[in-house]
Amino acid sequence: MSIRRIETGPRMSQAVVHGSTVYLAGQVANKTAGGAVEAQTREILEQIDALLATAGTDKTRILSATIYLVDMTTFAEMNKAWDAWVPQGHTPARATVEAKLAAAPYKVEIAVIAAL
Repeated sequence: MSIRRIETGPRMSQAVVHGSTVYLAGQVANKTAGGAVEAQTREILEQIDALLATAGTDKTRILSATIYLVDMTTFAEMNKAWDAWVPQGHTPARATVEAKLAAAPYKVEIAVIAAL
């Protein structure tokens, strides 16, 4: 089975396609870093849409999502953006955890696995 890497850098690829599965690296907000959790989440979800499209799939085919929040008290704020984005009837398996992220401006990180 072939492996295709998307937006490959020196440490990681933003997405890897293996067989009929797409694995996305944890996505963080760049433009809205340091801003509100809802804004960061919206930006991240746009990035996920773009990476999935490049891989040849879309958000209706997401199998699982892991969401990392710096502060679990922002859970409802993140969910506001998530609920507006995720297609009804296509909600993936999901886990949300509180975690310290790589840099202080990042308040949300989301990693997903999707089918092609």
